[in-house]
Amino acid sequence: MDRFQEMKVLLAVVEAESFAAGARLVGMSPPSVTRVIAGLENRLGTLLLARNTRGLRLTEAGRRYVEDCKRILLDLEEAEELATGSRIRARGNLTVTAPVMFGELFLVPLITEYLAQHPEVTINAVLLDRLVNVVDEGIDVAVRIGRLADTGLQAIKVGEIRPVVCAAPAFLDRVGRPQAPEDVLALPVVMSSASNLLTEWQFMGNDRALALRPEPRLLVSSNQAAINAARLGWGLTRVLSYQVADAVRKGELEIVLEPFQTAALPVHILFHGDRPLLAKVRTFVDYCTRRLLADAALHTVPAA
Repeated sequence: MDRFQEMKVLLAVVEAESFAAGARLVGMSPPSVTRVIAGLENRLGTLLLARNTRGLRLTEAGRRYVEDCKRILLDLEEAEELATGSRIRARGNLTVTAPVMFGELFLVPLITEYLAQHPEVTINAVLLDRLVNVVDEGIDVAVRIGRLADTGLQAIKVGEIRPVVCAAPAFLDRVGRPQAPEDVLALPVVMSSASNLLTEWQFMGNDRALALRPEPRLLVSSNQAAINAARLGWGLTRVLSYQVADAVRKGELEIVLEPFQTAALPVHILFHGDRPLLAKVRTFVDYCTRRLLADAALHTVPAA
């Protein structure tokens, strides 16, 4: 039996959660399936399926091997479809990552729309405010904000944003609008500790950079909490422009000190470019690129 067929047998057993049911899925006898799995484990020199009286479960090595088998068989199917001129379907599991708030505001809505159009795709969205290692953590597509390191990944720029200082218009009417960066030091501040981009307030003026560290009267652990407090008229906050684009458009928040804003930060979609793209990756990247490029919140950034 060739290795591809071994993989199919293993996946059938895992999917059915038993040798007998897996045998029915692939049209083999249970003893034959048992011999295939035993031969596979013997050749690999490791246990893939732990058996007991209650059933079977994947070992850690088995779990990794099954994920690789799924990817390899999907690659094979797509290669065969491409060779025969068939339309390649997007299918399989896709793992994507983005910063938490960007994911909640932009990526998740796009994911739900994409899934509605591609019923054979499932998506695991990993929303984290830390730098995820795309290669080591099995990520297919990543959204990154900021300058890119040389990772060898393909990158498509879909927008740009800036850190901005904002507050509720009623608050600014009451205390006055800051005219210079140093003015923020005398005003109530709510600060998010979720990102190093936001704890040190950087500005540009007279061709020089200025970094301030306002002492917050209110320190919160999420960007959304800081935005909510600012909308309630509590004080100034510094967040990323895309995070408050909707509130600014509605007049709930007002951006101040725009002439002193720092240079824009690019927003990129990253994906593996050193191998042929699976249909699920290609279609998802194309869909997100098209939609994000058309989103004004990622492009209406005042010039510094």
